[in-house]
Amino acid sequence: MKGKITIGVGDVRLREAVHEALEGGAKNILLNLASVSVIDSAGMGELVSSYTHVANGGGKLKLVNLPPKITDILQVTQLISVFEVFDDEEEALASF
Repeated sequence: MKGKITIGVGDVRLREAVHEALEGGAKNILLNLASVSVIDSAGMGELVSSYTHVANGGGKLKLVNLPPKITDILQVTQLISVFEVFDDEEEALASF
């Protein structure tokens, strides 16, 4: 993911990317958020929705390389306990 995950643009792109991956046969999805500069409530909602959609299909959605702002938002909203979060992409991939 790159740029902003905000209402009307980034949240739609996130949804499309997850759906494309699932339609392509992926069960497990790793979202690298290192290049995400901003996330708003719509973006957070889409992360949760994507997580639920993947889990309902028998897969797992995990996050890697969270910028400090996104880590703070996940901690304040207590969503940090919902997602598996990693600092290292290789470690995250191995966790599947």
